[in-house]
Amino acid sequence: MKDAPTTRSPQRLSVAEALAKEIFAGHYQPGDFVPKEIDLCEQFALNRSAVRSDLRRLVDAGIIERISGYGSRVRTYSEWNILDPRVTEWMVRFATPNAGIQREILTFRLDVEPYVAMTAAKRATARDLVAIEEAFEGMGHDFHNPASANRGRLQSDHDVAFHVAIFKATHNIVWTQLSHILKPSIHLLVETSNVSASDPEQSLERHRLLMECIRTRRPRDAFFASVAVLQGTADALGMEMPEILLGEVPAALET
Repeated sequence: MKDAPTTRSPQRLSVAEALAKEIFAGHYQPGDFVPKEIDLCEQFALNRSAVRSDLRRLVDAGIIERISGYGSRVRTYSEWNILDPRVTEWMVRFATPNAGIQREILTFRLDVEPYVAMTAAKRATARDLVAIEEAFEGMGHDFHNPASANRGRLQSDHDVAFHVAIFKATHNIVWTQLSHILKPSIHLLVETSNVSASDPEQSLERHRLLMECIRTRRPRDAFFASVAVLQGTADALGMEMPEILLGEVPAALET
């Protein structure tokens, strides 16, 4: 029997995209098997070579594993190549409903961003402070504007720019580059939380306090101001704050 043709409608998701959408939305959980190759061939009117090529994209991204004689199984979140550009693209497009992925991103941000804020409070230049302030002003641009269709809402793109500017203010090449990689995952949480936030004015104030801690070079206060911003994100998403052991802020970062 001849293989099915490999043409597909330009508007139609590829096999990799369609499965990524189902996985990121939580329809397939870690440990679940996705449809078999033969079923995907029939569903997408593709030959096995094309289907295998798309499945390989998911394997290379660490999202699924091929098990001989059984099929393809979704791997645990910790095994996903979450910073792979393909994965972050799929995350932004498809992961909004997935509370598990949101929780993983929030936990990572909580482990990282308070220390980034502390470092920014020590190293930020005048230019960095302008970038942070401009992003902050953009967040609230429409908030009190009666003519704006987004009145009462914070601007998500500027919210993301605010956090990216803080990463850049560390003047550490790794943090700066990481901010570009993390941008889609930060956007995922920011956009969702800004839509569902019941206290956008308080959220804006938490961001202002973080900005002020960095501007006035108070590293320890910047740490806890960053935690407060992320607590607000957790509240807006209806999630419990992940367990953390704040303890004492390292002395080397206090000065």
